[in-house]
Amino acid sequence: MKYVLNGINFHVRRCGDGFPLILLHGFTGDSSGWEPFCKLWGGHSELIMPDIIGHGKTDCPNSPDRYHIESAAEDLCELLDQMEIGQADVLGYSMGGRLALTFAKKYPGRVRKLILESASPGLKTAEERSSRRSDDEQLAQFILEKGVAQFVSYWEEIPLFSSQKSLSEQKKELIRQQRLNNSAIGLANSLIGMGTGAQPSWWNDLRNLQHHTLLITGIWDDKFCTIAALMAEQLPQPQWITVNKAGHAVHVEQPEKFGTIVSRFLIHT
Repeated sequence: MKYVLNGINFHVRRCGDGFPLILLHGFTGDSSGWEPFCKLWGGHSELIMPDIIGHGKTDCPNSPDRYHIESAAEDLCELLDQMEIGQADVLGYSMGGRLALTFAKKYPGRVRKLILESASPGLKTAEERSSRRSDDEQLAQFILEKGVAQFVSYWEEIPLFSSQKSLSEQKKELIRQQRLNNSAIGLANSLIGMGTGAQPSWWNDLRNLQHHTLLITGIWDDKFCTIAALMAEQLPQPQWITVNKAGHAVHVEQPEKFGTIVSRFLIHT
């Protein structure tokens, strides 16, 4: 389905029936990555799966300013308004997790439960953010100069995704083809406008989030396990589950375990 949100055409998939659950994909992903969960979660939730700005079939504006993470949160609020949904559960993975956290911070009354998979509140210091912005700008330039295919080949090989080497060839090819469907300008502007260095730090805001919050990490993802441990110390109502035999993309590497963990949290917490 198409929605016009603050002047941008958004592609949104929907399935299931029940309390609304917004699903937010990671960088280079799109809404199709959540479709395998329609059968499991669709019995208790209405799944709302947008392609985040710059990804999939959603528009890719030329200005990086339109990609700011707080603007993306405003788009989600507008989406709920157009759907006449007052409150929803929100699940975000990686970049989508940072967006989910931003949405919960800016619009706390619109969120019932929050699920963050391999996500962070951003970087703590201005120096860290400046350094990361510089790195992201260089990577964005690489995408624009070399194209999506060469970037995807590079992106598949970064250490963060090393545990995905054990996935089946069929699954790896599906992920690759989905990534290749993105546009160069969309990915580049997402890095510049919505990258970890570009967003504000929400670390000092965690203690104010009163939602039941579930943190999910893969045991092989040392960096984000460390981040989750620090987040759990500050969140008022946290649960943190680490999944065995998984790295950064738990929902891809251990989908059955991930699906069960999410269902239990939504139904029983």
